[in-house]
Amino acid sequence: MTHDGEYMFCACDNKVNVVDVATGTVVNYHCVVLFTSQSVSTISSCYFPPSSMASMAFDSSSTLLATGGCDSAIKVWDVPRQYCTHNLKGSTGVVHLVEFHPDTSKLQLFSSSMDNTIRVWDLKSSECVAQLENHYSSVTSLAFSPDNETLISSGRDKICTVWDLNKGEAKGTIPVYESIESVVMLPEQGDFSCLGVSKESLHFVTAGSKGILRVWDAASATCVHSQSLPCLPAACVDQEDGLQSLMHCVLVPMKSQIVTVNSERNICMYDAQTLELRKQFAGNNGEVLDVRFLGPRDSHVVVATNSPQLKVFELVTSNCQILHGHTGRWQEGCLSQGIRIWRMNDHGNVFCVAQGLGHMQGVGALSCSRMKENFVVTASKDNTMKVWSIPEYITHQKTSLCFFVKDVNSVAVSPNDKLIATASQDKTAKLWTSDNCEQLGTFVGHKRGVWCVQFSPVDRILATSSADGTVKLWSLQDFSCLKTFEGHEAPVLKIIFVSGGGQVLSSGADGLMKLWTINNNVCVKTFDAHDDKVLGLHANRRDNALVTGSADSRVLLWKDVTQTELEEEQVKQEEQILKEQKLSNLLHKKKYLKALGLAISLDRPHTVLSVIKAILKEANGKEDLEKNLLKLRKDQKEAVLKFSITWNTNSRNYLEAQAVVETLLKHETPESLLQYEGIKAAVESLLPYTERHFQRLGRLLQASMFLDFMWQNMKLPDAATHKSPESVFLHISLFHPL
Repeated sequence: MTHDGEYMFCACDNKVNVVDVATGTVVNYHCVVLFTSQSVSTISSCYFPPSSMASMAFDSSSTLLATGGCDSAIKVWDVPRQYCTHNLKGSTGVVHLVEFHPDTSKLQLFSSSMDNTIRVWDLKSSECVAQLENHYSSVTSLAFSPDNETLISSGRDKICTVWDLNKGEAKGTIPVYESIESVVMLPEQGDFSCLGVSKESLHFVTAGSKGILRVWDAASATCVHSQSLPCLPAACVDQEDGLQSLMHCVLVPMKSQIVTVNSERNICMYDAQTLELRKQFAGNNGEVLDVRFLGPRDSHVVVATNSPQLKVFELVTSNCQILHGHTGRWQEGCLSQGIRIWRMNDHGNVFCVAQGLGHMQGVGALSCSRMKENFVVTASKDNTMKVWSIPEYITHQKTSLCFFVKDVNSVAVSPNDKLIATASQDKTAKLWTSDNCEQLGTFVGHKRGVWCVQFSPVDRILATSSADGTVKLWSLQDFSCLKTFEGHEAPVLKIIFVSGGGQVLSSGADGLMKLWTINNNVCVKTFDAHDDKVLGLHANRRDNALVTGSADSRVLLWKDVTQTELEEEQVKQEEQILKEQKLSNLLHKKKYLKALGLAISLDRPHTVLSVIKAILKEANGKEDLEKNLLKLRKDQKEAVLKFSITWNTNSRNYLEAQAVVETLLKHETPESLLQYEGIKAAVESLLPYTERHFQRLGRLLQASMFLDFMWQNMKLPDAATHKSPESVFLHISLFHPL
């Protein structure tokens, strides 16, 4: 965390992400050099020789960096000058912990390695001046008291040791009965009475395998406060399994926060004075199996993953609520054998209001009524589909109807709540009535299992997607196939209607999504943003945003920019019309330089050609063209030369092209021409057509000389040397028989 608590640095794969704490967005505008280590204290643009580093730490002035290596060596680096100042030897095994003394005047470094001993190094003499021995397992963290006279060390041997730094000996051992990963010293400033803290004694916070923060009195070696765990099902409460253990803990004094990271990679921010949760980031989702918008204004997104918890993300702040209730993990697309109904209150908090039990195996698909939200349809691996009634005030759901179905992959309720559609692995989709579950018909046509089914919001049409890579639209009246969309090269897992029912969006097992226009059967766009199968796809109520979830662990939010693009296109067209009118006015006023620059900015070769032709029509056209071309910028000259290549291919426009080339060759040095972008390709394109024009002009010159000779011989002679027409014709015939 930064000192002000505004940003945090998180390791993600092989890089470090800079995260804005307020919004949860990644703002990687810093140049980050990633060290081969397990923890990062700050970011530096310096580079040090790579080695097998196991730990690192900066001093309080950020001018010294200590690194602990896998070769038992400890190196101290001068960051501004970028060289090694100390090479401390004497540790045993991997040095997994290094920490500077907070008082920079003492120039001391603390370290711990595989022999479970804390060593104190004097950086003036490069000698180990003390060895603190009391732990029987790895020392995980060190915390200094505000007066820098007491040190608290923690270890995986389930004890914390209080050290007197002046005497270099242990003042006491505190059994904490859990493996501790981090220790944080409570600051002197602040009211911590809610935690049972008295100001007369030293207190510290531990984070470890039990998954909770606990406050300890160093003097009495007692726990004065324990953080309460969230309400978990009885089957999930197992504090020794490490599922909720805390892996890291840090204090942010300016925000009065304690930040923790648990084994599920969730980052939790607690109020340091009450240990109440303020904010939570959950970035490691595993496989995302489904996503849904939630809230009156679609302000939240619910994410179902292959873990038993649900995650509710607030879109503005990225704050995440983790909902406990389901037991067991998602397997083969199935939930636990029960269903739960959750409600969001006015403050954005989500809690469970009802639970339904009745299926004998996992629930694989469900759909809620869309008008009154008074029933839920579920399909299970036990080959039954149940319709659950939802009274206005409920504690447990009751089944009103239950009927037999087989291998159902998807369930959908019609917009008027009168029909239910199911998609099955037997290559068919079926239509049922919602009141008595009577089967109305079967949709047959897919060659493989049907993965998803959806009702059109405006027409009596049903859409299905299949593992055969197609999307089909069916008539609800006669169960006939109306249209088939072909284009996916992988199974189509999800479909939804968008754009008011005028388009269909489909997602495939290859991570691609395709947008289809129903009227003309055309795929208007393909989206390639996910790296694995897209299992979740949902649109908000306003139909202007989408959320997708994939097996690549990512949840993406999409915005409909159709109207924005239309408005931008309209603005561009208006600007184009204004520029063309301005160009016409400039040509009329014979302001050729401005006209030429404007025509080049329009990126229209034909318009630039018209300007050049207008210039050449003037009395001193060639000179005017040279003056105007030479006043252009380098990028504008490059554009004109590029246009000349196109003009030169046409015998009608080659004169203008050759005039441009002649001007550039005459007034630009070879060195400057070589700096032009694409000059080599330009010369290669100009040469063959220029030679062809030259040959054509040569033939034209020969023909003109012959005509001139004919004209000279056909002139009427004067009276003195009169010749008859026959003699003239004979003379011409002898020269060039026709």
